[in-house]
Amino acid sequence: MMELDVDRLVDEVNIKIKEARQVLQGVAHRTPLNYSRTFSRMSGGEIYLKLENLQKTGAFKIRGAYYKLSKLKKEGVEKVVAASSGNHAQGVAYSAALLGMKATIVMPRYTPFFKVEATRNYGAEVILYGETYDDAYSKALEISEETGAELIHPFNDTDIMAGQGTIGVEIYEDLDSVDLVAVPVGGGGLISGIAVALKKINPDIKIIGVQPAGAPSMYLSYHENRIVETPHPYSIADGVVVKKPGDKTFAIIKRLVDDMVLVEDKEIARAVFLLLERAKVVAEPAGALPLAAMLSGKIPVSEKKAVAVISGGNIDPSLLARIINQALYMEGRQVKITGILPDKPGQLKKVIDAVASLGLNIISIEHERVNPLVSPGTAQVTLGLEVPDKNSITLLITKLKGMGLDFKVVEW
Repeated sequence: MMELDVDRLVDEVNIKIKEARQVLQGVAHRTPLNYSRTFSRMSGGEIYLKLENLQKTGAFKIRGAYYKLSKLKKEGVEKVVAASSGNHAQGVAYSAALLGMKATIVMPRYTPFFKVEATRNYGAEVILYGETYDDAYSKALEISEETGAELIHPFNDTDIMAGQGTIGVEIYEDLDSVDLVAVPVGGGGLISGIAVALKKINPDIKIIGVQPAGAPSMYLSYHENRIVETPHPYSIADGVVVKKPGDKTFAIIKRLVDDMVLVEDKEIARAVFLLLERAKVVAEPAGALPLAAMLSGKIPVSEKKAVAVISGGNIDPSLLARIINQALYMEGRQVKITGILPDKPGQLKKVIDAVASLGLNIISIEHERVNPLVSPGTAQVTLGLEVPDKNSITLLITKLKGMGLDFKVVEW
């Protein structure tokens, strides 16, 4: 494979970013850059949120998609095909509808229903195929060859990178003293565009990419200085689950990005929850990656002006509900306690009365007498509780122990 001329690639993206800004005026929103007092206090830095979750279609992808399709439209292209598990699909479908083009989108078979319906509602034909994005991409390539439809790659395309790079220009215009920008990374189109935009303006601005620990293809590629394919990636941040980075995005990232870090799914879930509760921002897990890295200390931001690019807000409501429930336990706001009681009338009432006496709220009760690990004549009781602080649960356990009832906190 011929080695890429990285300088030429970077210059090409930079030139296209300027054109993309003009093309996207009146089409894509100029999204807000909001200072967060809460996250600044929690991290020790000065944290700003670039809210691409408020973008049309709920994510940044329309920027690159519309810019790419508008150029193809001028060349006479009428049909496009793309593969995506979500945001790229909606960006291409919406852009095609605006430009009067026919779009076919191939999505993995188990893509959440709401993403499939959103893509169809933008006017695209949706084909469900394969288990992963890579399977869907192979099918899209096949359709492109059979029908002549132009294949729109989600990241390894200089037009796509340039469209996403307009985010970097907006960040600098709103905060020219920015020290650091943290960006979610899947295939690398978003961070490549942002890195080109910002490094051309001010090379001292640090650009840091964030990937999930379960889907680290670009992280490994960056640190091993070669393109690495991960055979079985998985994360709740499905928007950045990519087996293999693109050669163009990898080349730009190696040249311009200052570091790549990983975060765990629990850290991502906590960031989604905190964005919702503290900032009133609905973010999908991929969009919460940068804040997860800052709050966990993976990206040190002490005394820095740091921007977290919240890349999208298209989250399955059922996943959001599960994240909220888990986060409440992780934050110590809900807790489960379990213990063994004599299986006779009045025993459970003693526990409930003890809970009530401390002003705690019961949200679930599990009473199990057929567990083979529980002795005959006893029952295992598990209570889910809302608590104001961890001290209150210590008081409850002590109180129950004083009543001869041995309870303990269920560990997560």
